[in-house]
Amino acid sequence: MIEEEQLTSNVEDKDIRRTFPVTGMSCAACAASVESTLQHTPGVSEASVNFASGTVAVSYSSQLTPLALRKAVQGVGYDLIVEGGNAEAKQEEAREAHYRALKKRTIWSAILTFPVFIIGMFFMDWTAGPYISLVFTIPVLFYFGRSFFIHAWKQARHGRANMDTLVALSTGIAFAFSVFNTFYPSFWVEKGLQPHVYYEAATVIITFISFGKLLEERAKSNTSSALKKLMSLQPKSLIVIIGGEEKEVPVSEVEEGYEILVRPGEKIPVDGTVLSGQSFVDESMITGEPMPVSKEEGGAVYAGTVNQKASFTFRADKVGGGTLLAQIIRSVKEAQSSKAPVQKLADKIAGIFVPTVLAISLITFIMWMWLGGEEAFTHALLTSIAVLVIACPCALGLATPTAIMVGIGKGAENNILVKDAESLELGHKTDTIVLDKTGTITEGKPQVTGIELTGGAKENSEVLGILLAMESRSEHPLARAVTDYLREKKISPAGLDGFTSLTGKGVSAVAAGGEYVAGSPALLAEKGINIDGTIAETAVRWQKEAKTVIYFADNRHLLAVLAISDRIKPGSARAITRLKEKGIEVHMLTGDNEDTATAVAREVGIERYKSEVRPADKSAYIKSLQQEGKVVAMVGDGINDSEALAHADLSIAMGHGSDIAMDVAKMTLITSDLESIPKALRLSTLTVRGIRQNLFWAFIYNTIGIPIAAGLLYPLNGFLLDPMIAGAAMAFSSVSVVANSLRLKSKKL
Repeated sequence: MIEEEQLTSNVEDKDIRRTFPVTGMSCAACAASVESTLQHTPGVSEASVNFASGTVAVSYSSQLTPLALRKAVQGVGYDLIVEGGNAEAKQEEAREAHYRALKKRTIWSAILTFPVFIIGMFFMDWTAGPYISLVFTIPVLFYFGRSFFIHAWKQARHGRANMDTLVALSTGIAFAFSVFNTFYPSFWVEKGLQPHVYYEAATVIITFISFGKLLEERAKSNTSSALKKLMSLQPKSLIVIIGGEEKEVPVSEVEEGYEILVRPGEKIPVDGTVLSGQSFVDESMITGEPMPVSKEEGGAVYAGTVNQKASFTFRADKVGGGTLLAQIIRSVKEAQSSKAPVQKLADKIAGIFVPTVLAISLITFIMWMWLGGEEAFTHALLTSIAVLVIACPCALGLATPTAIMVGIGKGAENNILVKDAESLELGHKTDTIVLDKTGTITEGKPQVTGIELTGGAKENSEVLGILLAMESRSEHPLARAVTDYLREKKISPAGLDGFTSLTGKGVSAVAAGGEYVAGSPALLAEKGINIDGTIAETAVRWQKEAKTVIYFADNRHLLAVLAISDRIKPGSARAITRLKEKGIEVHMLTGDNEDTATAVAREVGIERYKSEVRPADKSAYIKSLQQEGKVVAMVGDGINDSEALAHADLSIAMGHGSDIAMDVAKMTLITSDLESIPKALRLSTLTVRGIRQNLFWAFIYNTIGIPIAAGLLYPLNGFLLDPMIAGAAMAFSSVSVVANSLRLKSKKL
């Protein structure tokens, strides 16, 4: 999961920021250890570990090599995958190998633990029982459970402790005490005490914790299933045309400029432009729209979309990490590896958790030895071991990142691209949303929305072919809207004998022996052409609706009048209504004139709007709302929105907008559909709710569990928590946190 190196300007040096996969981490304390080690490595300015995704984002000096970072991490018992290119595959292979090995160890631990458990629970007075249990316990602890002791020793060498330390100490002490009692029972008999052995506690602890880790690993892999689905959209190979011949090559070998052939049913491998052929392409993975899109010469195609009807060839314009699909995958990875602000508290607690538990365990032992009576040592040993076993920093460490990963994956499945965890956490607090008009509420593309034909054109619709030919040569921004409309109506362009562009007025042409003009009312007045009452009324009505009106006439009569406007997106009004129903204030900003702003605001139901605003005015408007104590989300699509997006508490870009807007924004709506905004806010609410639930249960679990394990209930009812039950409870806590996070996958946005 190594990202492309991003160089950040620095006066003295250039820092490199990369994300590396980490292997060998078993708990949140492990993550804290890796993070601390890297942060204290000379040349590293920042390091942030995400336990759930198994990655670390590091900012380091260009004079420092990734191998040096790897060596530092290896020194505390973990490893970094620093090789480029196939790092993702290597990490996935390492995870699969780790899962298979863990599964094998867990199964064999359970098989060998079963007879030890039966003997310890039901045949505790059997003379041969302790010896048989010892034989079965040795492989469980020191072969199938050896990783706990190895990792604990590596941590101890550097003055650190983690979950493995707790497991190694608890099971090791229980085993050592049991071995002593097995071979020297007389030591206790002479003191009038029973020489109990606790092999079953040690083996069951190893088995339960291994089983818990197995479930945890499986659940953690499910949290990134959306990312895996995205990665599976790109094919592994493709057909290139070289010298007129077809050749199959791996997608990794494709370069910009290659001519690529795509057959029906195949996934498009890279971004490009159609060279020849015509087909329909399913772009639902990008746009969310179920209707296939027609592609012909000059049309843009994107990696991961599916060709449907016919074969075509296209030129590769963006390959590798430059494709839209790769950018989406990279954004999802970066977001899943980022930390929410609430995670900082959990990280601090996890970092001091294990030493605190060790101290509590020692205090528990001392207190029982002091106040425990005749069986003080036995009770002191059991309770101190139970404290070590039941304490679990894993649940605390997994609480936030698993919920964030599932939330971001859920967003990706619903065409909501979340850039970082902070925005996902902040979204539910939003009480004010500011919408740009053009390209956000509206399509951002002028279109003909109405046409009225008069006598001459009604009788001879072929004259519209002359209008098509004239507008095809025009450089006016609205000319494209007219030509697109007429082509959709199957109008064929006529031949022109002459063409003139009249700056500020329109165009004129000579065709079929006559002169024709298209443009403003002033142009028609100049030519002495009258506009009759009915057409004039229609034109006035269109103008009040903030539409641009174009007139088409020959040298004597008006032939047609067309209305052009930036159409409102079908879902805009519904989305704004939903937001208002949630109690969210909706504002609109636009650079258009007051009439246009009023017409659009009225149609979509926005009461608060401002027209003729410049980019700086938009950011000032955002700041003024923030000064009123509002949490403001800005939604835009253009370069002119980037400054306002940067100042907003939550910035949302439309997926079909400018690259700069999407770079600045914390969220991107891939479909450019405003109805995704209520979904994004609900996603934030559900994710934050999951985080809070996870943190609550993680804290409550340890707050209640540790005192009970220490023997708090013994003076009241004589209850002491068996260490093996404590091990089962510890394993359950981590699995329950991950399972709670996964519940979000089934929620409807």
